[in-house]
Amino acid sequence: MRAMRLEHFALQVPEPVAMADWYVKHLGAKVARAGGPPQHGRFLTVGGVMFEIYNNPAVSVPDYSKTEVMQMHLAFASEDLKADRDRLVKAGARLIEDVSTTPGGDEIMMLRDPWNLPLQFVKRKEPML
Repeated sequence: MRAMRLEHFALQVPEPVAMADWYVKHLGAKVARAGGPPQHGRFLTVGGVMFEIYNNPAVSVPDYSKTEVMQMHLAFASEDLKADRDRLVKAGARLIEDVSTTPGGDEIMMLRDPWNLPLQFVKRKEPML
């Protein structure tokens, strides 16, 4: 059997248009495809990974504020966690766990975007990709 390729993952969010705009402006995402009402889906790419955000009125939006950051998060590579922390908090993100170093030497921090989605930022001691 040949290996499958993950195309994207999807998240039901409250405000996909505003959220996509924030991710483009502050995280360097690009909109690969945009849909109209009622779902306003946005396929975003960042660093070769694609994810979809949308709002389907037929289902509820998860309460991301109650999601533990280690249960689910989007992880972004960062070269300067402290500078990214300061820039993103100024842009409306919320700091959850400040910069720390793991026993393996990776630097990590956890934020929530303005819609409470957990975000991890990591500077790997040894790059994984």
